[in-house]
Amino acid sequence: MSELPACPKCQSAYTYPDGDRLACPECGFEWHPDTVTTDTQNSVEILDANGNALQDGDTVTVVKDLKVKGSSLVVKVGTKVKNIRLVEGDHNIDCKITGVGAMKLKSQFVKKI
Repeated sequence: MSELPACPKCQSAYTYPDGDRLACPECGFEWHPDTVTTDTQNSVEILDANGNALQDGDTVTVVKDLKVKGSSLVVKVGTKVKNIRLVEGDHNIDCKITGVGAMKLKSQFVKKI
């Protein structure tokens, strides 16, 4: 059995040949085996409300009152959020907010400190 390389995007080991290309069934990424991609994981830069680039571990401040869905809680303007983690998707920040708990935030509603 031949060893195929792991997916360069999600590191899945379940890649398979599809014609002259390789494909990943988990994330849907396709690539040519001769092409070496160095940075497909973070190819999209996530920006805050002021246009500053965000990174994992940054501390940010909320710039707008945010209602917590399914609850009567509100995250107030100026709330400091430490040690954020960037993820893919519409709500691209995972974090823990004191008094609220684990949340996902949109980067357009925070600014980097």
